[in-house]
Amino acid sequence: MANMNLLGAGNWLGILSTILIVLCFYFSLSFFQHLKTGEERLIKQSKFAAVFCLAMSLLIPALYSLFIYNQMMK
Repeated sequence: MANMNLLGAGNWLGILSTILIVLCFYFSLSFFQHLKTGEERLIKQSKFAAVFCLAMSLLIPALYSLFIYNQMMK
């Protein structure tokens, strides 16, 4: 029964990761738009948001797989 819960969490984390990748793409496009207009504050904010979303979208599945691997070894 515990494996059923872990599989359900993996599906939701996959959806979250996909949403974060889409947000990363959105903030990247916003970054280029603000770069063209020259608004420094918005450039920094959109760049940080894009990098943060990309990092989270890559780290969440990696950390979850390490957690599952650790649970399987017990």
